[in-house]
Amino acid sequence: MNFTRDRVRSIGWAFVLTVCAAMVLALTFRVNAVKSEVRLAERRIVSLKLEKQFLETEFQTRANQHQLTALNAIEFGYEAPRAAQYIEGERQLAALGQPRAPGAPEPIRFARAEQPRENESGFPAMVSPLTGQALAAEPAHEEAEAEKPREAVSAEGLAARLARLEAAAGNSSDE
Repeated sequence: MNFTRDRVRSIGWAFVLTVCAAMVLALTFRVNAVKSEVRLAERRIVSLKLEKQFLETEFQTRANQHQLTALNAIEFGYEAPRAAQYIEGERQLAALGQPRAPGAPEPIRFARAEQPRENESGFPAMVSPLTGQALAAEPAHEEAEAEKPREAVSAEGLAARLARLEAAAGNSSDE
């Protein structure tokens, strides 16, 4: 008998827990539904605020346009251009020009660079800062090297050249 009683009790608790779990699940769905409605309401509020701000800006702009139109009519008298005010072509534009009056200043003239001749380049000749002569008048380095007698490339010639370099280096380190 105890066995059936314990079994009924455990089945009862399982049923109570199942009912509680179902109620919690239903309550969770209800809370999420309310949260969703709140989010939708917040989005609607934000969109209505933006629309209100847009309409306020539009109203202020149109009010300013009316004020500017009234101010223009009273103070300045500006009007939109009419079709008759436009020039049709170059002849009509030239007809608007007037000849120079006596005593009027000369028209502005622009400077023009001279074009180089065929045998000249457009650039001035390069001048050596040391000699003051044009570089074309000085002999080229290759020609000067060709005129010097060349030492034969041999072990003795190289040893002599290296000895001169070592002696020059020794003299400069003594100073």
